[in-house]
Amino acid sequence: MTEAGRHRRWLILAWILAWSLVAAGALGGAAIAQTRDSGDLSFELVDPNVLRVCADPRNMPFSNEKGEGIENKLAELFAEKLKKKLDYVFFPQATGFVRMTLGAHRCDVIMGFPQGDDLVQGTNPYYRTTYALVAKPGSGLEDVDTLEDARLKGKHIGIVAGTPPATNMALAGLMATAKPYPLMIDTRYDNSAQAMIDDLTADKIDAGVLWGPMAGYYAKKAGSLHVTPLVKETTGPKLVYRIGMGVRPADQNWKRQLNKLIQENQGEINKILIDFGVPLLDESDRPLGAETAKKSP
Repeated sequence: MTEAGRHRRWLILAWILAWSLVAAGALGGAAIAQTRDSGDLSFELVDPNVLRVCADPRNMPFSNEKGEGIENKLAELFAEKLKKKLDYVFFPQATGFVRMTLGAHRCDVIMGFPQGDDLVQGTNPYYRTTYALVAKPGSGLEDVDTLEDARLKGKHIGIVAGTPPATNMALAGLMATAKPYPLMIDTRYDNSAQAMIDDLTADKIDAGVLWGPMAGYYAKKAGSLHVTPLVKETTGPKLVYRIGMGVRPADQNWKRQLNKLIQENQGEINKILIDFGVPLLDESDRPLGAETAKKSP
């Protein structure tokens, strides 16, 4: 499993840690039973008249049961373009998510999945983003774009334990004064990203490091916080990832249809992402705004 896959909730975060072989087997078995080349999606989808989405019921800014998240809005866009009814199968994004949703043939697409994770078959990516540093205006840290920056030495930096930038922070000598927040939480009661932003606004930490969509969303909610993509790391894991959608391994016609939808609607997809504060990047790691968002992520 890739580094990206191990951090699905924070990179779209903590996917499956212990059961990847079981999940792969479950997906593979379902895939063999439904392989078709005819283009007839009735062989691949739970219900060809319904866009049936696998989602977390409490994982903002990505999805929730009220339909308020990024992936909810993308699902609504795709359902409209496909002229299909939209329905969800909700399951917490923790151990067993893929196996109990996509792998069990209860739904047909996961709207956000890191490219390169082998638990599912990925579509073409529809955005590219990174972990980001969140800081207050006037802190002197607003334009810090690497964790190796000397201005971070001795600062109290919030970090979600176990996520890729924690390794970069350790290599930069920042962990001694860092404040860790838990990766694995019960989202019914806890929210590490919100807790980090609350500590930042209360001056309990000097800055925080979050997965880009979370950084943008919670900073926007808080008001005047500054979000800087971390795109210049020279040691430790690269913090930039491409995000696509996930389908079953044999669902080739469905994947092709989703790829076509992504290509034809990239502008509308970008608008949804930007509205949520997601720091979008082009292939040269330059930020994309509402006017400069390109057709390819």
